[in-house]
Formats: sequence, C-alpha cells, structure tokens
Amino acid sequence: MAGKGQGPLKGVRVVDLTSVLMGPYATQIFADLGAEVIKVESPDGDTTRAIPPGPAPDRGAMFLHVNRGKRGVMLDLKRPAAREALLRICEGADVFVHSMRGRAIARLGLDYESVRAVNPAIVYANLYGFGRDGPYADYPAYDDIVQAASGIVALQAHLSGGAPTYLATVVADKVAGLTAAYAVMAALYHRERTGEGQEIEVPMFETLASFAMVEHLCGALFDPPMGPPGYPRALSAARRPYATRDGHIAVMIYNDRHWRSFFDAIGNPEWSRDPMFASLTTRTQNIGAVLGRLADTIATRTTDEWMALFQAAECPAMPILSIDDLLRDPHLEATGFWQEIETPDGRMRMPGGFPRFSTSPGAAGAPGPALGSDTEAVLREAGLDDAAIAAATDRAAAAA
Repeated sequence: MAGKGQGPLKGVRVVDLTSVLMGPYATQIFADLGAEVIKVESPDGDTTRAIPPGPAPDRGAMFLHVNRGKRGVMLDLKRPAAREALLRICEGADVFVHSMRGRAIARLGLDYESVRAVNPAIVYANLYGFGRDGPYADYPAYDDIVQAASGIVALQAHLSGGAPTYLATVVADKVAGLTAAYAVMAALYHRERTGEGQEIEVPMFETLASFAMVEHLCGALFDPPMGPPGYPRALSAARRPYATRDGHIAVMIYNDRHWRSFFDAIGNPEWSRDPMFASLTTRTQNIGAVLGRLADTIATRTTDEWMALFQAAECPAMPILSIDDLLRDPHLEATGFWQEIETPDGRMRMPGGFPRFSTSPGAAGAPGPALGSDTEAVLREAGLDDAAIAAATDRAAAAA
C-alpha cells in the first residue's frame, strides 16, 4: 500500500475518481489520516501529472504531493468491462468520490444510484463547480472561475486600487476540498450510528460563496438590511502590511487589551486618547483613520524593534515570511512540520500540516503513484480473475 496505513481512518477504503486539485486534496487528507485511497485515472492520467517541475513528464511536483499515500489504478471507464471492474471495487469500499460534472458521471453509469445498487452503505460524494439544481449546473469550473463567481475577486479590488485580482492561492479548490473531507467524515459517522450510506454534494461555487459571506454578509444578514454587505476592517485600503524603517511587518492590534498594551508600550502619546480608539465599535467605524495612524507610527522603527515591542506587549505581530522562508522556518522545523521521505526519485519534502492525534496519528504516505501502478493488485483484491482483469485493462481491445 502506498500510504502509511495509520491514523483514525485506518480501515476506511476510498474510491477516488477526482482530478486536478479540489478532489485530490480532499482524498489526500483521507490518505494522511490512514484511509486506503484508490486513485482511478483514465489512460490519459490526471492533468496535474504534466505540471512541472518533476522527475519525469508524468510525475510533476503538484501531482506527487497532493496524491501522496494513494494507490494508482488505470481504467478506461468508457469500456463496459472497466466500468464493471470499478463497480466490483466499489462493493468493498466505504467512500466513492468524483469531481466530474453531473452529466459526465451519469454517462459513465457511475452516478449515485448505480454505485448504491452494488453497495447500499457507501458514502458517495459529488465534487463539482456548481450545484446541480441551479442554472449554472453544467458550467465548467476551475479555481479562477469560482473565485470570480463567489465575490472573492471583487472583494480583492478594494485592496488593489480598484482592479479585480485573484488571490495568489487556489482557495476555491482547497476550501471545497476541506469541506468535502469533513462532509464525508460526518457521513461516515452517521453510517457508524445508523448503518445508512448517503449521497453528498459539495459544489465549489456555493461553498466559496458561503466562505466569503462569513464576515462579509454583515448588514445584509437582516431583512430589511441594517447596512450593506462587506466587513469594513477587511475591506479597508489601509489594511496591509505596515512599512517599518527597514522592511514590513504584519500587525493585528484588535481588542481593547491589545490597544492598551500597545499604547503603554509606546508611551501613551496624546493621539492615543482620541475617542476613535475607545472601543472595537468606534475603531471599526473609523477603521481607515485608525489604521492610517498605526501605519505612521510603525514607520518610525525597524522590524526587529517592533517585533520585540509587540512580543513584550503580547500584541499579535509577525514579519512578512516568503514561501522560501517557510522551507527553513525554525518553528516549522521544531514542530516536525516538514517530513523528509526517501523515494525512487530521490529525497522529497512533504508538509505534514494535518491535525495531531494523541493515540492514532496520521502520516504522509509515498508520493503520488505511477499511472496504473496498482491496477492489477487492486482488481485481484476485488475478486476479479485473470480473464476479467484482461477485459478491464486491455487497451488494445478498446481499439479493436
């Protein structure tokens, strides 16, 4: 098995028909937590295989990372024998996850009702761009598209001089992947108590819209509205890393205690008695002026001087770390965040940022599998004989 086989999900078997990032990220979490994840790919393979850099054209870094700990099966599911072979695997599975549009999975004969027919207790998760009951149901979707649709791109315009911009991370894929992970685990808990399997839908658009609205619904929560949507502190153009005398620093002086400690640390200047600093309410109402005054003050000292002052005052602050900095960060090293793995392609570094469990810890497994590397073994475990395996996997037969 490609995974470590340890963690709170040990013994759970997941059939994974996902690709790119949203679904593979969700199933990576399952593998990290001990589940046996069977990644099923077409003969063309997951598209992320081809994204460089990597030790081979079909083994790009993103693929190797997000598909760690999984077993690899290659099946051309347009062929009846391959579809039947997959359904045999599903008979012994706990979870089925796919990231195709609804019509596509139905054309393959692998919709919920088809899989449920061979395994009524299965937890079946649909991961796709837009909920199937709305007018966008069959729109294609990637992260940039969903960032735009969910309001995230428009929100970013408040901080970028009015120009709409994407976040510099694939937030829609990862938030939807995390949502799928907890939804599947909740369904497994329900099945543990009742014996019932069920179908789950995790649409990226609705998931990210809900994510964005946590703080930005604001006055629109009420009917009639008590104000416009949009959280003022997060949307203030003054909300940005602060320039120091020799660099930049992130500072979040938030509650009343933080502000009192900060003012004490800088000698309680006259301007600290301005009524706009009196409470969270008044600071929120005057957020631009509050942050502007803070920016002017931060500019008077070096980053190291401010870090020492903020740590003494117990005010939240950090220097601006780059991705490169994280590779050598002393805190991440001390907590064992980075996990070094020996592989046939050489030593690799994996982030081990999953939750810690005191009695059933998970672990990162081997890098993503070679295309179809475990096909025969998995099919034999599902009970297929030589003839059935040949029928399911013989690509020459498909061309005949």
